[in-house]
Amino acid sequence: MGGILGMVKPFPHRGNPLIPPNPGSDNFEHDCVQFCYNTAMVEMTREIRAAVDGLLAETRAHDGLAPLDVERFWADQAVAAADPFGAAIPQVPLGVLMSGECVYAELGIAEDYWRYDHDDAWRVELNRAYNDRSEAIVGRRLLSETPADPARVWPETKTLADIFEAENVWMPGTWSWWLQESAHDEAGLAALLDRVEARLEGLRAFLLPANWEAEKDRLTALGVPPPRYRGQRGPVTFATSIFGIENLLYCIMDNPNLAARFRDTILRAMFGIADVLDAETDQPAPHGFYFADDNCYLLSPAMYEFFAFPIVKGMFDRFSPDPGDARYQHSDSAMGHHLPLLGTLNFTGVNFGPTVPVAEIRAHMPGAVIFGQLAPFTFSRNEEAGIVAEFLRDFAQARAHRGLVFATAGSINNGSRLTGMRLIMSAIQRFGRF
Repeated sequence: MGGILGMVKPFPHRGNPLIPPNPGSDNFEHDCVQFCYNTAMVEMTREIRAAVDGLLAETRAHDGLAPLDVERFWADQAVAAADPFGAAIPQVPLGVLMSGECVYAELGIAEDYWRYDHDDAWRVELNRAYNDRSEAIVGRRLLSETPADPARVWPETKTLADIFEAENVWMPGTWSWWLQESAHDEAGLAALLDRVEARLEGLRAFLLPANWEAEKDRLTALGVPPPRYRGQRGPVTFATSIFGIENLLYCIMDNPNLAARFRDTILRAMFGIADVLDAETDQPAPHGFYFADDNCYLLSPAMYEFFAFPIVKGMFDRFSPDPGDARYQHSDSAMGHHLPLLGTLNFTGVNFGPTVPVAEIRAHMPGAVIFGQLAPFTFSRNEEAGIVAEFLRDFAQARAHRGLVFATAGSINNGSRLTGMRLIMSAIQRFGRF
């Protein structure tokens, strides 16, 4: 490959280039730029560095706004996003469309995720203020300004975690929910599985709330689509959440019969949830299933094949039987050792951790749309040189086969700025055209 993109190489791990620069250094500004390059894991040739530095210089010359033909970008985005593998797409599709987590740094207010999720008027107020900024910076209002309508919300049904007696607890210090262990040793797991297996015999009565029938009639008359079960915290993440990481690893190695029973009960329960909810409507059952399994990296390939793979394959076989059906996995972790096995499942979309290269994913998953591989902290720390460098790296690896949607390799966190999104758009428009 010729030109600038042909000069992007993986960063060679030598010495310790990932130590942040010393503010007392005489070369602090230079070191900051180099640190951004290093953390992007891209070796910068003179030409690549000149390209990145040139774009950043233009950005700073325009008060931090990267050069961009906004309307042309969004017109090209509409074509590219419709078919990331398309032979006629004009540019790499953008997958960084921000999230509600980003309102705090952008608006200069303290983080309060609980209130954002539970005070709908406040959420709409923040989103509207955020959108005023996003419209000016990237040309679109990105977050929903539509108030929630409680009258059009289905009553909450129980989940896989409830079936396995695991409590989901809000941890204020982490601003997130944490699923708690419901079994702490092998004897406790065996007893839990006894109760779960009994519960599965009358699953409908367990899953659906007491007001279900009345609400079902009311909401069906309003035309509100019924809830379905087509996504789940992945098998390793779920199992380690309710049984513990070390407990699961030792159980697979030392008591494979119990581990197999655990695995099979999880799959049976997942089938059961989907079957119950699908039976509550006469609408056709949708195809497709997705997993979010960050913790899959904890298992060796052999352990994953034994414990997790049958669950993933079982759900795909049941709910994604046709070639075009969605088969998606998010695993924001260093899980590249599972690519050979996962590659047999014909994924249609993946979002893996930032240490898993586009080229490596593509080698095992030729038909999957790759959402990545911008490191979330490169974006949330506003490391501008790293943002551009990581795009150049990923586009160079994806250009021949396409199918890349440039997105964070994981979540979009608070600290991620609209000017950073515009910089990505500018990099796509300048360097990421086909």
